[in-house]
Amino acid sequence: MMVATTYLGALFLAILTMLCWGSWANTLKLSGKWRFELYYFDYAIGVFLAATIAAFTFGSTDGGATDPSVVAFGFVDSLTIARKLYWIYAFAGGVVFNLANMLLVGAIAVAGLSVAFPVGIGLALIIGVLLNFAISRQGDPLFLFGGSAVVLLAIIVCALAHAAYQKAKGATAAPVAQASVPAGAATGPARRLPARAPAAQRRTAARSPWKGVFLSLGAGLLMGLFYPLVELSKKGDFALSPYAAAFMFALGVLLSTFVFNLFFMNFPVDGPPVSFREYFKGTGKQHLLGLLGGMIWATGAVSNFVAASTPERVNVGPAVSYSLGQGATLISTLWGLLVWREFKGASGRVVLYLVLMLILFVAGLGMVAIAPLMNAK
Repeated sequence: MMVATTYLGALFLAILTMLCWGSWANTLKLSGKWRFELYYFDYAIGVFLAATIAAFTFGSTDGGATDPSVVAFGFVDSLTIARKLYWIYAFAGGVVFNLANMLLVGAIAVAGLSVAFPVGIGLALIIGVLLNFAISRQGDPLFLFGGSAVVLLAIIVCALAHAAYQKAKGATAAPVAQASVPAGAATGPARRLPARAPAAQRRTAARSPWKGVFLSLGAGLLMGLFYPLVELSKKGDFALSPYAAAFMFALGVLLSTFVFNLFFMNFPVDGPPVSFREYFKGTGKQHLLGLLGGMIWATGAVSNFVAASTPERVNVGPAVSYSLGQGATLISTLWGLLVWREFKGASGRVVLYLVLMLILFVAGLGMVAIAPLMNAK
């Protein structure tokens, strides 16, 4: 199997993870009014396709076999000789991730990239770093835990920015709603917004500014748990290779989608329930975007699993590999702020919150990234 045999190679894979995990959600935004529940079926198929292709290509070559510190089992051999317990760990990691990611996609639909990722993935980063450090103690604890604390501050600031922005939007939407009442119809004290008011106005009035934050927090709590399960599938005698672990992980994502998504389709986080028949009404572009989104995310996942499994002398470590992968938070936030303009027209106070959030994220991720170097000293 192909593995990185230098620290720079492992670091490159971690950075590739960051780029992939930070950009895949653009395919959801590009799909337009396509419901995220329907998008997710194609996304899950894309994850499985990419992991399978990687397993039968990079995971089945003899790359790395010249390094005596690497046990270069091919994908099929690794899957065959591995204990079934390790299969279960990787599969369970995919199931846990999938529920977390569905909550995250729901948060994106409600609050946008620039809220869902900083809050959800930021919390996942903290949980993941702590759990992965407990599994494999690599990196200076002061920098790992200190960086996690700074990221926590960034999450709080992001939540405040979103709440302030939504409150301001609600305040400006109220006069518009009142203006839609016919002249003379608002004289009575009990008058309300007409039943025939535009649906967008009714949704704006009913939607809580904290709904996206709570969905993101739920996603983060679960997202931080999947990575340690994947790491457990790669530790010990007759464990899975990173490519085999990615395959079982992707299988967990694919199969659990048909269970979890039925719940979200019948009890949606936003909008009315949606029927599976609507999936077949999607355009070719919408289906391709879903597949592409899943394949982009899976490319980052395979890169991350391999980066965390390199020889010990060049290993960036699971805690650092995971946290660098979560640098995707910054990339996705910038996509949301600069390209999708999710905070368009924000007040000076909200802009200040956003700038502070970005500074804190950069500082926190930087502390985590240099943790192995400080430990070496």
